[in-house]
Amino acid sequence: MLIYLRVLKESFFFALNALRTNLLRTFLSLLGVTIGIFAIIGVLAAIDSLENEIKDGLSSLDISTIYVLNRSFGPTELEPYQYQNFPNVSYEEYLMLKRSVPNLDAITYTFFTAPENIKFEDKTVTGVGIQPHTSDFYQLENLKLTDGRFFNDSEDVSGSPVVVLGYEIAQSLFDNTNPIGKRIRLYGNKFTVIGVLEKEGAGAFGPSKDESAFIPVNFVRRIYSDTNKNTTTALIMKPKAGVDLDEFMATVEQRLRNSRGLKGDDLSTFFINPLKGFADFLDQVTGVMTLIGVIISGFSMLVGGFGIANIMFVSVKERTNLIGIQKSLGAKSRFILSQFLFESVILAIFGGLFGLFFVWLATLGANLAVDDFEFILSLKNIILGTSISAIIGLIAGVIPAFVAARLDPVEAIRTGM
Repeated sequence: MLIYLRVLKESFFFALNALRTNLLRTFLSLLGVTIGIFAIIGVLAAIDSLENEIKDGLSSLDISTIYVLNRSFGPTELEPYQYQNFPNVSYEEYLMLKRSVPNLDAITYTFFTAPENIKFEDKTVTGVGIQPHTSDFYQLENLKLTDGRFFNDSEDVSGSPVVVLGYEIAQSLFDNTNPIGKRIRLYGNKFTVIGVLEKEGAGAFGPSKDESAFIPVNFVRRIYSDTNKNTTTALIMKPKAGVDLDEFMATVEQRLRNSRGLKGDDLSTFFINPLKGFADFLDQVTGVMTLIGVIISGFSMLVGGFGIANIMFVSVKERTNLIGIQKSLGAKSRFILSQFLFESVILAIFGGLFGLFFVWLATLGANLAVDDFEFILSLKNIILGTSISAIIGLIAGVIPAFVAARLDPVEAIRTGM
């Protein structure tokens, strides 16, 4: 054991000596490893950061939530011509499902509409995400308010001009004054502010509730009909806790098919999109992105491996005389083999550490430049980068080390002279 520690120590100093005496050659040889590790760990760090952001976004959502509309959230077996004329789900279908689907915890009917401008006196907020819903949305999303209340069933059914504002919209329009009871202008009408939501922060999917305004869906239905091709309507629902999701979705599908008069062989003219399926799809996408990134970055590691192999062949040639002397003094072939393997691994680890250092700098710069997204360099990726460097060094040093170990001592000394 002690002899291998001595070999490790000696190889470490040989590597340092190579770095000192052949700076340009060593720099060019290690550049490939540095770039390769930077590329691979940079890609993995970006993917990890994206996955972390997605998981944070999904953590605030109930993955048992289901969206029913005329669009699919993910890949579908249907051709575009088959689903592009699917009708919007209607308000009547919402009422039918609300009364007939068993084990239903909450359901809301909503419009996806274009952003609008909201005015209060001389202040205007542009590009506000308008969210028309039925009153059930409050229960479905488990919303929290800092002031006021959400609109009730009576205001929902009558389409009353009342509005619940997101935190940032309320701050922009009213600063620190109480907005409850104030009248704002939206859709050319005056709306009474009845509530303000708690601050949520940036949304991972779609606009943040902080920058949205919530109004009764029946007010918007008077502007756009359910069949308007320029808008999309949706049903958002979730079953009671403990209910089998697949069975629940099958019930919803059958109720809607019956409502639309679809027969056994007819295509369902709607899509049932569970958030759980969307989360699984995102996992698949990030997995493919990781694979593609690693494959592309692997080519850089291949170049780095050739660079390490090249410097080791040169090192063997330069130290042929020394190898002959060591062997003539009784050094075993495995000692020479270990010596060069250790040196190759140490040189590769130097390159890997430089690559990790640049990834760390890149994450710091990215976090300073981007406010709403956190880039992370995890301990797992640091260990992975160091391990990949060591493996590359080991593979790249095998052939030069075998060449050195098999040298004849007499020939080596004569050649070196």
